[in-house]
Amino acid sequence: MWTYRHATSRDLPESGWKLHVSATILNASQILKRIAPVLVASGVQFKVARSLAEVLRLNSGLLHTYSQIGKVITVYPRNESEAINLAQCLHKLTCRFQAPSVPFDLRFTETSNIYYRYGAFRRIEIEQADGQRGLGMHSPSGELVLDVRERPKPDWVRDPFENVKPVSKRRKPQSDPTRSFHVLRALVQRGKGGVYQAIDLGANPPRLCLLKEGRRHGEMAWDGRDGAWRVRNEERVLSSLSARGMMVPKVYSRFELDGNFYLVMEFIDGESLHNLLLRQTRLLSLRRVSSYGIQIATLLSQMHRAGWAWRDCKPKNLIVTGQGTVVPIDFEGAAPIKRPDPLIWGTPGFIPPQSIDRATQTAVADDLYALGSIMYLLFTGRYFDHAKPGTIKKLRRNVPLELRRLVESLLADEPKRRPTAQAACARLNSVLLSGSNQPIRPGVAQAA
Repeated sequence: MWTYRHATSRDLPESGWKLHVSATILNASQILKRIAPVLVASGVQFKVARSLAEVLRLNSGLLHTYSQIGKVITVYPRNESEAINLAQCLHKLTCRFQAPSVPFDLRFTETSNIYYRYGAFRRIEIEQADGQRGLGMHSPSGELVLDVRERPKPDWVRDPFENVKPVSKRRKPQSDPTRSFHVLRALVQRGKGGVYQAIDLGANPPRLCLLKEGRRHGEMAWDGRDGAWRVRNEERVLSSLSARGMMVPKVYSRFELDGNFYLVMEFIDGESLHNLLLRQTRLLSLRRVSSYGIQIATLLSQMHRAGWAWRDCKPKNLIVTGQGTVVPIDFEGAAPIKRPDPLIWGTPGFIPPQSIDRATQTAVADDLYALGSIMYLLFTGRYFDHAKPGTIKKLRRNVPLELRRLVESLLADEPKRRPTAQAACARLNSVLLSGSNQPIRPGVAQAA
């Protein structure tokens, strides 16, 4: 994933101060053009993300670990003096650009795109207590120690940048709104922001809540939208759906800090449908599958009538409470039906392959495909493979013909063939009525 520019001399130390230059996919090329001549002229070794696609992957924090966010360009100065001079020069060349923060690294100034940490330059592997192998470096005593990315400055080194950092003119916030929350754990941590389970100490009495963070410049997309925009969009969607009486998480409050946007929401007690399925040792009963299908179809029908397309309907975004009620979460990518979003959004396996190649998604039809994909998974215990589709009849014999036909129509290649969510709900209830005296009501738990 890297393109290297090796140093002209061979006096690169075993370890030292690394400089990281942060960038987004919108400005990475410009930043490289500005700083590459300086780096080449200095003879210093450095590496650059091979492509803008790699920049996008780095900044997501998913494929290359959370600690790699923003590390688009890495510079390996040969000594402290060179590190200081390069940091000052690179800061001046890049200070006007917008870029994500680099987790764990020390920042040259509060507004700089230059970050630094002390770490290994040469590849020396060390085996850890758990059997995993990682990069190591020698301490002054000669001991081989692990190079921990989460610890940017080992105890035995001093920070040479401390006395040369430019004085920041940025105003510090008068109050810290995060003091009203006690974070219990991080549920998600990635480039666009984190999701935390927390206690809202400002409420009377204190309450359990979900604290969702949208980071400024985090995972910036081609349209310029970042993590902060996404969480603001989720607030708009939740407010609209809640006003229509939909069963979605309540929004308690919101605030901004350092350009990041935070949404305080109701914590839904339960587990994701994804985790529930992972625990299963046998296929779910047909009645339980139909119960989940009816609830999901009802949620989609209500959302579509409210004028929104979800675009990220999947088992990980469906919370099943202890009473069997399905509650949807995560509406960052939702878009108004009348104003389709041209940016691709969704999870492979739960969006039709054709959507990836379209300039503008038919988002409602994609939601219906997701419903079919989820029901296929619930019936068979397998993900639907569009390239090698296996029929439900071959994978599970006791599924009624009407249910098989419903799932097949939802997964149809032609979007116009997919029934509406309301029609899917009616067909599910119709099949159940033929085998019982009472239809399943959305939001009401059903026995397995």
